[in-house]
Amino acid sequence: MNRINYLFQQKNKNVLSVFCTAGFPELHNIVPILEELQKNGVDMVEIGMPFSDPTADGPVIQYSNTIAINNGMMLKVLFEQLKGVRAKIHIPLVLMGYLNPALQYGIDNFLKDAHTCGIDGVIIPDLPMYEYETFYKEKFEKFDLQNIFLVTPQTTENRIRKIDNLSNSFIYIVSSNAITGGNNDIQHAQEDYFKRIQQMQLKNPTVIGFGIKDKQTFDTACNYANGAIIGTAFIKAIDQSKDLPTSIRHFIQTIKQ
Repeated sequence: MNRINYLFQQKNKNVLSVFCTAGFPELHNIVPILEELQKNGVDMVEIGMPFSDPTADGPVIQYSNTIAINNGMMLKVLFEQLKGVRAKIHIPLVLMGYLNPALQYGIDNFLKDAHTCGIDGVIIPDLPMYEYETFYKEKFEKFDLQNIFLVTPQTTENRIRKIDNLSNSFIYIVSSNAITGGNNDIQHAQEDYFKRIQQMQLKNPTVIGFGIKDKQTFDTACNYANGAIIGTAFIKAIDQSKDLPTSIRHFIQTIKQ
């Protein structure tokens, strides 16, 4: 069974997923960061694949992408670093990034190497659903990789239901049309949107992301979904850290307290 499916079988509420950019803050940090996140009770990790033009991301994650690229991070390096990671890491790992680097790497090579490293799923926000279904679905299935779709407040019910039928892991609920890293707390309009999706009784679990930054926003999101994703706040917590294990432990404790 795919680790994502197993996670949601075992834990149906308050799933904590953390996003971190590969190659940030230093080139070789990703595996130590994964170890610390797992040690401190994080349920799933999204590994950001750095890209020069991350259009859905706010300034903090854009900054982490720039640092990672300047450090020398690229897909070839990332897959080298992740070889053998499953000897240490048992929680689900998801790659998140944009289509261009995967196409440059070669989509078959990308999926094969992700599978070889023990990656469980992939989030590619700019991969159109039609193209996935027509050209890539069989390739993803061949390598036992889940393609995770995003929905927004503007996504129609028909499209959400189609995404639900095409999915076999979880659906990423984008909390607003803003970029990542919003400073506002969750608003009533967002809660209405979360309720609307909750009432659809989808077959796949849902996880809310964008703007989840502390215990309050995490707990609120988990009232309407199976879990939530924290990215920008985590990037801030480890930026320029002199002691990554301590910085990570302290940050996760503030969410899980």
